[in-house]
Amino acid sequence: MHDILINWAPQETRVAIIENGAVQELHIERALERGLVGNIYLGKVARVLPGMQSAFIDIGLERAAFLHVADLHTHPGPAARHEGQPPVPIERQVFEGQTLMVQVIKDPIGTKGARLSTQISIAGRMLVFLPQDNHIGISQKIGSVETREQLRQRMQALVGRPEDGGGGGFILRTNAEEASDPELADDIAYLRKTWSQIRQLAVARPAGSLLHQDLSLVERVLRDMASEQTQTIRIDSRLQFERLTEFGQAYTPTSLAKLLHYKGERPIFDLYNVEEEISRALARRVDLKSGGYLIVDQTEALTTIDVNTGGFVGARNFDDTIFKTNLEAALAIARQLRLRNLGGIIIVDFIDMARDEHRQAVLQEFRKQLGRDRTKTTVSGFTQLGLVEMTRKRTRESLAHMLCLPCPTCDGRGQVKTARTVCYEVLREILREARQFDPKEFRVVASAAVVEMLLDEESGHLADLSAFIGKPISLMAEPGMNPEQYDIVLL
Repeated sequence: MHDILINWAPQETRVAIIENGAVQELHIERALERGLVGNIYLGKVARVLPGMQSAFIDIGLERAAFLHVADLHTHPGPAARHEGQPPVPIERQVFEGQTLMVQVIKDPIGTKGARLSTQISIAGRMLVFLPQDNHIGISQKIGSVETREQLRQRMQALVGRPEDGGGGGFILRTNAEEASDPELADDIAYLRKTWSQIRQLAVARPAGSLLHQDLSLVERVLRDMASEQTQTIRIDSRLQFERLTEFGQAYTPTSLAKLLHYKGERPIFDLYNVEEEISRALARRVDLKSGGYLIVDQTEALTTIDVNTGGFVGARNFDDTIFKTNLEAALAIARQLRLRNLGGIIIVDFIDMARDEHRQAVLQEFRKQLGRDRTKTTVSGFTQLGLVEMTRKRTRESLAHMLCLPCPTCDGRGQVKTARTVCYEVLREILREARQFDPKEFRVVASAAVVEMLLDEESGHLADLSAFIGKPISLMAEPGMNPEQYDIVLL
């Protein structure tokens, strides 16, 4: 069982999922950083470009958006082309001034406008609705061929026939694998209701209007995060509580009874030390209760997690100490993956275990803890080098990438050159410039630590260089410079 806390402010929404008194997941959405992907607009064709087989569409944004012939719903598919029928040129499908319902499939970047499609899709909790199609698609990641076929048959019965008011195309997402018929039926009803509202707005509003925006984080709590395991959903904003109540009545009535308006004086995130947990989730080191610790390193290609015994000496012998630390680490790692939202390839270096039964027990515990994760994970077991390889589906930016930037001093390396290293670089640079130029004096502008070392421990080398080049060398400390920066000024 778990509780959900929602901390809302006009600029930022933060959601924490609490299980057994500890934060398990954090979700953050910032008002100014919400993308346009998924938004549906009523657009107006501004210009057709036959040479590029594209059109510019005005959807009310600063720049016109871009629609390619391949993204038009009506163009013949690959099968038709294979039979010798070429695709219908864009100039025969759209014309200037025409009104089109379009969906953003790529955000505007730099000087490029958003990329559009007329193939509308609306995402639900377990399904994606394709209102212009009639087929049932199943994610390839779902189980066996038999499981997919069973799901397809269940969906066809739930969707119904177009003549009976049913129909429409649906794609089952990976989290629909274990869904019951009532859950799927709720999602179908929600998606059809959303599509009905979009069509009504398309008739009533002028070109350039936004018809549908993907749900905000607050609304996605009810649609995607709330489940039978949820005890309460507490939100600290009266306005958002009222809006969420309206949304719940229309779309997710089963979650309404769990929704509460938090009126306490303490900030809602202080109830479970969530702010402190956010700080810890950005740290490299994670301390375990036993005295052991984890080291989490996120790189471009993968994430590595190293387990260490630290000060833990509580078990009877060394083997038991290692086993207990690894068992505790298995639980902590599963939580950290959710908390930090780490995705992609993950390598876990548990402490080496001599006994095979210990290895299997740790692996079993790790898989059990990962089983509570709503995001799909796969664990490959121990490699020859004793590492555990696993993957976790990347659903959104990790917490560190969302809240932090690479350090401007070390540029994300995690280390900077020593003052002595920089001193020797300075001395080499002066020698190089002395061979090319003939100034009266060389002035070194650098950080205080570098200047101090040149005046103290490296003063002999600086004096030798000055004598060798026959020019005075002066020093100037610049407080704003980082430890690796320096400048050689010719006077």
